[in-house]
Amino acid sequence: MNHKDIDTKSFKAMIDGEEHFLLDVRTPEEFDAGHLKNAVNIDFYKETFSDEIDELDKRKKYLIYCRSGNRSRQTMFLMRDMGFEEVYNLDKGIISWHDHGFHIEKK
Repeated sequence: MNHKDIDTKSFKAMIDGEEHFLLDVRTPEEFDAGHLKNAVNIDFYKETFSDEIDELDKRKKYLIYCRSGNRSRQTMFLMRDMGFEEVYNLDKGIISWHDHGFHIEKK
């Protein structure tokens, strides 16, 4: 099992090169303002958040992010405790992604 924070360049390399499930745990409003291409949004603050996460395929590789890395880090630990095999958190979140000049999709 592998669960860890990774830096922005490593996160981008994983997105570009490996099969994965990209998960954005910000609010729908944050997601609509700009998100990573092909990301699926599950709101960390939603009452059913844990249930929705638990329904995901635990064998897939997950790349997760939020605004600053805090909510997604908490999600990574939740997913670890639920038995997910591979979860990587974008350290410093989409803020760092933006600071590196990488593409952000707009709704």
